[in-house]
Amino acid sequence: MGNPRGFLELEYVHEPKRDPAERVRDHRMIFDLMPVDELRRQADRCMNCGIPFCHHACPVGNRIPRWNELVTRNAWRDAIEQLHATNNFPEFTGYICPAPCQAACVLEINDDPVTIKQIELQIIDNAWNEGWVQPRPPGIRTGRRVAVVGSGPAGMAVAAQLNAKGHTVVVLERSEGVGGLMRIGVPDFKLEKWVIDRRVDVLEQEGVEFRCNVEVEGPGDGDPSIADLQAEYDAVVLCIGALRHRLLDTAGSGLDGVHLAMEYLSTHNRLVAQAEGREAWPVPADYLTARGKHVVVIGGGDTAADCIATALREGALDVQQLDRYPEPPGTRNRELADWPAMPRRQPSSYALEEGGRRQYAEVITGLSGEDGRVTTLHGTTVSGPPDFEPVEGGGFERPADLVLVAVGFTGPEPELVDALQLDLDDRGNVRADSYATSAPGVFVAGDARVGASLVVTAIDEGRKCAEAVHSYLGST
Repeated sequence: MGNPRGFLELEYVHEPKRDPAERVRDHRMIFDLMPVDELRRQADRCMNCGIPFCHHACPVGNRIPRWNELVTRNAWRDAIEQLHATNNFPEFTGYICPAPCQAACVLEINDDPVTIKQIELQIIDNAWNEGWVQPRPPGIRTGRRVAVVGSGPAGMAVAAQLNAKGHTVVVLERSEGVGGLMRIGVPDFKLEKWVIDRRVDVLEQEGVEFRCNVEVEGPGDGDPSIADLQAEYDAVVLCIGALRHRLLDTAGSGLDGVHLAMEYLSTHNRLVAQAEGREAWPVPADYLTARGKHVVVIGGGDTAADCIATALREGALDVQQLDRYPEPPGTRNRELADWPAMPRRQPSSYALEEGGRRQYAEVITGLSGEDGRVTTLHGTTVSGPPDFEPVEGGGFERPADLVLVAVGFTGPEPELVDALQLDLDDRGNVRADSYATSAPGVFVAGDARVGASLVVTAIDEGRKCAEAVHSYLGST
């Protein structure tokens, strides 16, 4: 504990963000790093609790009080060793994790929490700058080969952990670049792609092989079947995400101009990559755009916020978000959920700061248009959960040229699941209580197993699945 009275004497300082009026004009990351002296003072607010609820709220079990204290002592090299001991990719979580650890900070009971996320980000940023993140290839190879299908954070974590144990790992990714939804779903202004590339380069130097544009059970001549992988590798790990979209079930949902959120975000990420000369990824000439349109985003989560912010950067006429939940009853985590739980809804988002409008307690009832294209949104205000009943006289109509559907996912896509005839749970995810599926030698981790979740949960899934695979390889 750096300063026993730090939590009493030092004021909380918010993580720095670029001015909304400035950042909405580009695609650079919206978050800045806190000055190191101020960050060390913020770490001094940590009480080093006897029961560190922050540690228990973190899916990977980050040793938060321990590296907070190391930062106060200026022991940055020791801090990154402690951070990497539990988290393979703290730069990913430092930028895009919603920080359930901060909601569970004991100070949150009646004060401002420790700025855990900002401290984590500064630790790993400093480590990269100092050259402390170096390849650590295994000393020996076991002769066992593992195929990992999917290169999101779960797949990358599985690969990193199994490679470190000496197994030969090949990661197969169907899109053009490594990273899963971090690459094609998360906008650059939340996570610039050099952050991913930098870590991938280290993994490759450690011996992990990444093969992009390879779709297992895909239509291409060079696409392998899952049976091919089972024959060639000693184990197969599915990290295929939960990308079966929940569709909009309302009149007019088939009109032109109604699109899934991920279709829009992935298109725009490819456009940004092209514009910056990073990749020559194919984008159709008539690509999906919000420029000059009245945009409506259906849904209240992070994906909806990303759609809002992207549409604003494209030059939409206006962007509104329909959220069926009522306005949150406060602005603090402790006002929104029973400590130490993470709130389901936040009172604002970075996208709303930039100019989007969130319409609380409203749902869509239908869409109409002209010549097969959407022009009008029909909706109504509703009562609160759990029923969300329409309110008498609450109907409304609004112009809508582009409707983006961000209402969640219902499980993994069916191709590999059906090919392997895998057992599913009651939520549509692959049933694998100990990461082993019902198919011999096939494991699953990440969103495909637990449903759509956080980047930190995916990393935890990958790490734990790697232990299960390693045990299996040692027993066969």
